[in-house]
Amino acid sequence: MRVRFGLLVTLIGLIIFLIGAQPSLFGLDRSPVVGFVQISVFLVGLAIICIGGYIGLMAFWRNGERTIAAEIGSRLVATGYVVAVFAGMADVFGFGTQNPPSIPVFGPWQATGVQIGEFLIAIGFLLLIPFFKRNKTEG
Repeated sequence: MRVRFGLLVTLIGLIIFLIGAQPSLFGLDRSPVVGFVQISVFLVGLAIICIGGYIGLMAFWRNGERTIAAEIGSRLVATGYVVAVFAGMADVFGFGTQNPPSIPVFGPWQATGVQIGEFLIAIGFLLLIPFFKRNKTEG
């Protein structure tokens, strides 16, 4: 049941992420640049994807006991999200290429930073997958 709930939350997060990343898919494109609202929406969608993936993958671990790799994976998912947020919101936080009070724009450096964060999230999810060695008697 938790796996299904995790998948549902992940799917909702994916839809929100797509609304932020490519609003033209839903007929919502109003600007030629990626601005603050779009960045915020796709980062919220990414957060929901991370939460749903974590819930879904944690359902595979029995009794809550995880390996060290799984513990590292859960922290890597959180770290990847933090990297993605700080890279995506760099202009808003004041350390991006657009100095305040100019309008924050999602540029190539920020896109690379968000992709690095997403890569860390993916590695964390891979580490959360339980790989158990089967005994020969189990069949």
